[in-house]
Amino acid sequence: MNKVFFSGFLLIFLCCAQEAQARPLRAFVSILPQKFFVEKIGGDLVDVAVMVEPGANPHTYEPKPKQMVALAKTSVYFAIGVPFETVWLAKIAGTNPNMLVVHTEAGIPKIPMKVHHHEGSPPEHGHAGIKDPHVWLSPPLVMILAGNILEALLRLDPTHGSVYEKNHTSFMKELLGLDKEIRAALRGKGKNVEFVVFHPAWGYFAQTYGLEQVPVEIEGKEPKPAELQYLIQYARERGIKVVFVQPQFSSLAAQAIAKSIGGQIVFVDPLAADWATNLRQVALKFKAALK
Repeated sequence: MNKVFFSGFLLIFLCCAQEAQARPLRAFVSILPQKFFVEKIGGDLVDVAVMVEPGANPHTYEPKPKQMVALAKTSVYFAIGVPFETVWLAKIAGTNPNMLVVHTEAGIPKIPMKVHHHEGSPPEHGHAGIKDPHVWLSPPLVMILAGNILEALLRLDPTHGSVYEKNHTSFMKELLGLDKEIRAALRGKGKNVEFVVFHPAWGYFAQTYGLEQVPVEIEGKEPKPAELQYLIQYARERGIKVVFVQPQFSSLAAQAIAKSIGGQIVFVDPLAADWATNLRQVALKFKAALK
């Protein structure tokens, strides 16, 4: 009887252990592109939730109560250095002392956010005091992000280490291929490498591929009339006909510039869910605008 009881107990224990092992690791990320990266490495072994919901602004986002509740059941939070984390990351970590918080941007030298000065100096010579958080828009830098994600998953779930490492290797090959593809797409861009963008999100992309972004926005604010006039004149002198805007920001100032230079606004989204496809499309949009 005792043997039967023990066997039954052991069977229940083994079933529970297998179920726990089969259950995906719960992860939270700050922005949608990170979900793409974590799923590339974690696959079905990781269940990824995104803090900044589609269409929301990662500069001003405030987590929803249901998200704060969900964090209590989360194993890992992958941060990336976006502005809302400055206010919220400590509170997020405080919801669950057992949750691992990973700074995926660790090891990436940050560049200053671009600004422009309308009195005599060209846009590329001004810099704001804030560091540019948009590191995920350069494939070579995503390799660093991916390495930090892999390290965290190996630490949390060493049982599936070989799966994570295999997925990571495949993702590295994809990133190398994408980088090569974008370089090829932009190879014939010509001498003019400047593009006008409302929010300066594309600094790392520009740095990686030999381009120069000219921002409309100044330290998070729309330009004053004199600054707007300078930008219009600057664009006219250089034959710039496209102003790039992102869906999460107002495009009124960008529309005013486009109208004044006889150009158009074109949407490019730095927070698109399908990160790789999006970067391919953005590269082609930039190339078309630089002709």
